[in-house]
Amino acid sequence: MAQSAALFRIGTRGSALALAQARMVQARLAAALGAEAEAFALVVIRTTGDAIEDRPLAEQGGKGLFTKEIDEALIDGRVDLAVHSAKDVPTVLPRGLTLAACLEREDPRDAFISRIAGSLAELPHGARLGTSSLRRQAIAKNARPDLHVVPLRGNVETRLRKLDAGEVDATILAVAGLKRLDMEMQATRIMSVAEFLPAVGQGAIAIAAREDDARACETLARIDHSDTSTAIACERAFLAALDGSCRTPIAGHATLSGQAVRIRGMIVKPDGSAVHETTLSGSREDATVIGTNAGRALREQAGRGFFD
Repeated sequence: MAQSAALFRIGTRGSALALAQARMVQARLAAALGAEAEAFALVVIRTTGDAIEDRPLAEQGGKGLFTKEIDEALIDGRVDLAVHSAKDVPTVLPRGLTLAACLEREDPRDAFISRIAGSLAELPHGARLGTSSLRRQAIAKNARPDLHVVPLRGNVETRLRKLDAGEVDATILAVAGLKRLDMEMQATRIMSVAEFLPAVGQGAIAIAAREDDARACETLARIDHSDTSTAIACERAFLAALDGSCRTPIAGHATLSGQAVRIRGMIVKPDGSAVHETTLSGSREDATVIGTNAGRALREQAGRGFFD
């Protein structure tokens, strides 16, 4: 079907995982509108984050590198919707855009993957942990200061290939991504949220639209999972209060139970030498306020020098 005939044009990255997530949105929209999936055109857009594979993203500005070009296409009207991994979405959206919906969150946990050890604790002294996530590096180094962290970029398949080739002794990947690629069996050990706090937004698919596009926003409201959107709003408010970026190791996870929301947040020195964390709960109606207060509490607890 030609893009001009599409009910909606969906902007997405071209990786296997991004396309799997975009097709999930495509299927939900088709079911909601009683249309064929092909009526929703997938428009693949290469992002700055896709182009950088030889250096840590934090050195290039961090947040937004996987969303910038897709959001620009949305603003320009080249696509009608943008599908993002919620953890990649900048704290402040570009003017005129809104996160109009989230699909139900997948497993938010992290998976430890190694061919030589059953867990992080079982890695030999001085083992090489491959990751380009400052959060994963910091939490791992807090538990195991002896580990040698090696930058590991690329998609899931590329990282696993590098692990198999012996370039690193272990890596850590999101369980959600492995599940969406039918690769969950690659996980050596799935780490609990309590022991390895996830990134803000991890496991959730967020869909952006233009604020003034009533048709898109009304349609997306029909596929929105409200509990997930509330949890993500709480976590993103937490991140915003910390002025969070890829340069600061920040973890945060919100959960809902009935009308209550609870968030646990953490900031860590990149070398794992210092950790501060907090937990706050309250009414789901106040989710963004609770997230903001949790972030402010951590800023105060850590002191100004922590973020230098």
